[in-house]
Amino acid sequence: MKKIILTLSAGLAGLLLILALLAPTILGFSITQLGNAVRVATGMGAKLACSGHFVSGFDAATNLEDLASYSPANRLLDLQYDETRKQVTATLLGMGKTRATFRPGLGCTLDIGNTKALDQVVIQPLAESSAEWPEGNSTGNIDSSLQQQLDEILQQDNSAGLQTRALLVVQDGKLVAESYADGINAQTPLLGWSMGKSLTAMMVGRLQAIHDLEPVQPLFPQWTGERSAVTLENLLQMSSGLDFDETYAPGSDATQMLFSAHSASDVAMTSPLAHQPGDHFSYSSGTTNLLARWVFEQLGASPQASADFLQQQLLTPLGMRHTTFEVDPSGVYVGSSYIYASARDWARLGLLMLNQGRWREEQLIAESWVAAASSPNQSQNESAYGYQFWLNSGTSPNDDGEAGELRFPELPQDSYFMLGNRKQAVMISPSTATVVVRLGWSAGDYPTGENFARLIPGKNSATQSAGL
Repeated sequence: MKKIILTLSAGLAGLLLILALLAPTILGFSITQLGNAVRVATGMGAKLACSGHFVSGFDAATNLEDLASYSPANRLLDLQYDETRKQVTATLLGMGKTRATFRPGLGCTLDIGNTKALDQVVIQPLAESSAEWPEGNSTGNIDSSLQQQLDEILQQDNSAGLQTRALLVVQDGKLVAESYADGINAQTPLLGWSMGKSLTAMMVGRLQAIHDLEPVQPLFPQWTGERSAVTLENLLQMSSGLDFDETYAPGSDATQMLFSAHSASDVAMTSPLAHQPGDHFSYSSGTTNLLARWVFEQLGASPQASADFLQQQLLTPLGMRHTTFEVDPSGVYVGSSYIYASARDWARLGLLMLNQGRWREEQLIAESWVAAASSPNQSQNESAYGYQFWLNSGTSPNDDGEAGELRFPELPQDSYFMLGNRKQAVMISPSTATVVVRLGWSAGDYPTGENFARLIPGKNSATQSAGL
């Protein structure tokens, strides 16, 4: 027995030596961060593989390739799929065992701490409908020439290795073209990453619309002293002043939040104030998870109540039948990152904003809220961000003078966007009555402006009228 133990110890020592040599140049992290790196790798591996398989329907090979696009170290992951329990367990060279569990309607959650409350949540799926999109899934308004162009863009993207998985165009409230990569269809829920931030903001807008809420200060009882001055609008505009490390590296706030915390929002909840609230824009996924926490607490701090609110107040009215918004182990939506939705469902969210918060005969979100959400903030360093939406221009349409540099010069000045990692995008273009959706897995650059400009009907006259 002693000989076996010594042999194993020698093997582990050799493995650690190999990692020490490879980590800085090949695996992408310092050996001093080995423990954190293993936790990030196995947490990310278990979570994304679980969701990729049980939510999106991807096979093990696709999941591993998606993970490897973040770090070569992820190719060393051992991912075990349990079809009966609907779980995925990840280890990295035998270390850092981490498990994620799938629950219908809630998607996948890492098994960190007590998650029993999640087992009690019941979400009734929305029945399919043969009505015309957006109410249902019938598509009788396809524009053949635009469809051909969309198919060409998809083919060109994927020939170039950009891994575009879905493209969709809405014009004047009608779905006029959609194109999908092999293995993807109109019902496939796809990860939007930070596009979930926009939905989180819309949940805030809907909650304020139905309850006429005026947030009291402080927003959270934990916040005393300087942090008591942080407002809901500061959080929505990412100008809270909180010192949150958005770096996605082993040991950072962001990776701890997503891959090792029982409560994702707890990480930012304890962040100190680095700037006066409202003065400084700082992109922060932690800020979005504080918004999700605020909504959760306004609804009674109940996972079931939170799920019911999302389902009854947004997903059902919009006919979003193929959407899963995932929660952290404490039951709060991971508003920063974890929403899986079909291209058609992402387009429905864009159309609600394009319609200034109105859906059919109901004003789901106040028109004034949508206007504020798509207007510049008042920070001193980056104004081209609204309420969890990126703006093409930081200059308000009501301002005189030059528009300044546009995020996407090819697109109308008044366009604004849901944007997410791996170049996920939903463009809302009021001046052209257009919504464009792009979902995929591009590790590098993607020609968002160039491609989207090709999909705006009458773009030449429209861009001229928008000041381009």
